[in-house]
Amino acid sequence: MYAVVKTGGKQYKVSEGDLLKVEKLEGAVGDTVELGEVLMVGGDTVKIGTPLVPSASVVGTIVEQGKDKKILVFKSKRRKNSRKLNGHRQPRTILKIEKINA
Repeated sequence: MYAVVKTGGKQYKVSEGDLLKVEKLEGAVGDTVELGEVLMVGGDTVKIGTPLVPSASVVGTIVEQGKDKKILVFKSKRRKNSRKLNGHRQPRTILKIEKINA
């Protein structure tokens, strides 16, 4: 059984037991999180939402809270000797999908 969930403005296809790296969610390590925006549930029978599947949810536990790898942002203007280098690390949460409620 699998599901397509929406969190952090992105869509993810998940199954039970998957590790999922998503945008930062509130909570501490070990807390359970319920993702309520389920767009589709697949398996023996497929349920497609319009836009959401009613009374469907995905339950997961927070494995890790942290930051992603650093991304370098470089800006320059030609012939002006103007350069700027910035770094950015996006906060992220790693979830372990425990159960899909359909």
